[in-house]
Amino acid sequence: MSTRRNFILGGVAVAGLAAIPAGQHFAWSTRNYVRSGYSPDFPDVVDGQESWQNWSELLKATPRSIYAPATEAELSEFVSSGRDRIRPVGSGHSFSSLVPTDGHMVDVSRLSGLIAFDEATGHARFGAGTRLYDVAVELAGRGRALPNLPDIDVQTLAGSFATGTHGTGKSIPALHDSVIAYRMVLANGEALTVNSDTSPELLCAGQVSLGSLGIMTEFTLKTVPAFNLRRRVSAVPIADLLDQMQSLAEAHRNFEFFYLPGTGLAAQVIHDVHEGPLNPRPPEASGDDDEVLAGLKQLRDQFGWWPWLRRRIAQAALPAGELEDVSDESWKLLATTRPVKFNEMEYHLPAEGGVNVLKEVIEMMDRRKDAFFPMEVRYVAGDTAMLSPFNDGPRLSIAIHAAVDEPFEYFYSDFEPLYRQSGGRPHWGKLHSLTHDACRSIYGEFDRFCEIRRDLDPDGRFLNAHTASLFREPFDA
Repeated sequence: MSTRRNFILGGVAVAGLAAIPAGQHFAWSTRNYVRSGYSPDFPDVVDGQESWQNWSELLKATPRSIYAPATEAELSEFVSSGRDRIRPVGSGHSFSSLVPTDGHMVDVSRLSGLIAFDEATGHARFGAGTRLYDVAVELAGRGRALPNLPDIDVQTLAGSFATGTHGTGKSIPALHDSVIAYRMVLANGEALTVNSDTSPELLCAGQVSLGSLGIMTEFTLKTVPAFNLRRRVSAVPIADLLDQMQSLAEAHRNFEFFYLPGTGLAAQVIHDVHEGPLNPRPPEASGDDDEVLAGLKQLRDQFGWWPWLRRRIAQAALPAGELEDVSDESWKLLATTRPVKFNEMEYHLPAEGGVNVLKEVIEMMDRRKDAFFPMEVRYVAGDTAMLSPFNDGPRLSIAIHAAVDEPFEYFYSDFEPLYRQSGGRPHWGKLHSLTHDACRSIYGEFDRFCEIRRDLDPDGRFLNAHTASLFREPFDA
């Protein structure tokens, strides 16, 4: 992809055709974009504390311990032996404050791997700490697959399900819809098995639990026969894509796009079931997206002060038309590696009318001269989990991002009010400011979930400040 690697060179050549006011250009190019208080370092600790931070270095905590049990029995003993607060921790890919605690963290990563597989039904039982990538590999070896994957596959099953993690596809539900049974350790140390036969209501509550009902130790998942996909990526004008996106979502198994703020361009990504010989991605293509991202940042840093010029450079330098046409096993194409860190807010809007809101979001993002990180737009089908953002039907998901060290306060001040007034529900693991009353207003079964949570954990041992506020429970750290 030489056109991608020459992005900045092409941009500078175009910029040379324009008369650039030197003073404005210099003032903009010397701006400092690092947000106040940013630090990549783990927090300092004293005796009796551990140090923890999430993937994006935003959330930090100094728990009394980070305990990683090797067995469910060890976990049960740990939980029953004390009265301190406990929060489960997965891979740290949540941006909301679901994990931080001054009590104990339980790392479920050692409770991992395939426990049992039923050849007749295709049901697979995994440890709750198994990473999505490892789930996909294990299933592929048995000719099976998950129906969908998110775009990052390093999360644990427990973390993915607890937050309502999803992929894209208008007829494909979020990941937790595959959960048909689970086991969890309760606040008294007892291990409980939950399935649709014994406790259907608790199954619906536990599919998206925010880690507040108990500590998950196992999940039984329904799987599908392994399948191959053809992936096509195209660079298209955003105006054209907005007119076509609803029909594209209907026509293709997986449809999504990434909008590049300030450029008028989007990368359209389509996956369809593929039959026949495979044409995998070449290994050297793995860094192309990061190179484009670096180019977009440099373009912002140099020419963000002049939107017209910035857009002109981008449209001259970025590749147009088809960028990729490959085919491979589904799990190898649906998920990707994200080495560049960021912070993210994602809201799920009712699919009906969502495009109009999306247009406004794009206009707002384009007016921000400091924005450069691509937006991600996806569709997700409905399901029945109590706290699922999709339990009232299909939704259009809009994710906005900021580089890990840059300000993101405008997510709350500028974008979240629009999402909320449009009927949006946040991804539980992404940045949001939902309150208890707001949750009650948008989730019909929220009160019932709170009752179930209170019955299972009356002393609030599995709460932290964030979840206690959401459920309006007393909290004394």
